[in-house]
Amino acid sequence: MARVRDIDINEVPANVRPVYERFSNEYGPFLNQVKVFAHRPTALKHIMGLLLDLADENLLPKRHLEIALVAVSKLNECTYCVAHHTPRLIDQGLAPETVANILDPDCEGLDDIDRLVRDFAVEVTLRSNSLRDDIFDRLKQHFSEEQIVELTLRTALCGFFNRFNDTLQISMEVGVIEDMLSRGSSVDDLPHSESLETQDDTADRVAAPH
Repeated sequence: MARVRDIDINEVPANVRPVYERFSNEYGPFLNQVKVFAHRPTALKHIMGLLLDLADENLLPKRHLEIALVAVSKLNECTYCVAHHTPRLIDQGLAPETVANILDPDCEGLDDIDRLVRDFAVEVTLRSNSLRDDIFDRLKQHFSEEQIVELTLRTALCGFFNRFNDTLQISMEVGVIEDMLSRGSSVDDLPHSESLETQDDTADRVAAPH
């Protein structure tokens, strides 16, 4: 259970409810996170709304986006985000063993572009004030400037979500761990797996308001 109470969809302003509902139903099993964000409807509307808009535009290849998100979340040891994004990355063609070891310099199963994205995510997370131009020269060989900006945005934003989730102790939704295990991953691959908890009374989906 989070450090603040859950906010139901009917408690948020009417103009925010579509984002609350759509993010919970379509973006992924993030209902517990949405219920906490809903304490500040403006943040829910614009931050979750941004993610929905970016997903609709589909400018950045999902494989590379998920590589960045998993790498950042593993660096920050955010169990919630690693568990949620591991299945998504496996669905993009990476083996469970590759996802589990994605931070290893010589991780097997990553191609050259995958490694470049992984390395960029690590640098943005750990050394953003000392990034060298050469990594951007290499990125520009494979990505447009718009894609590089979005990759940077999503990498940095992932660090925010990691800290937000852990600070407020957002609980894992029912079914997330099972989804990960069904794809061949192990709970032992998660940070802080020994303290993993789920909310048994949390529905996987939020009903539309009436």
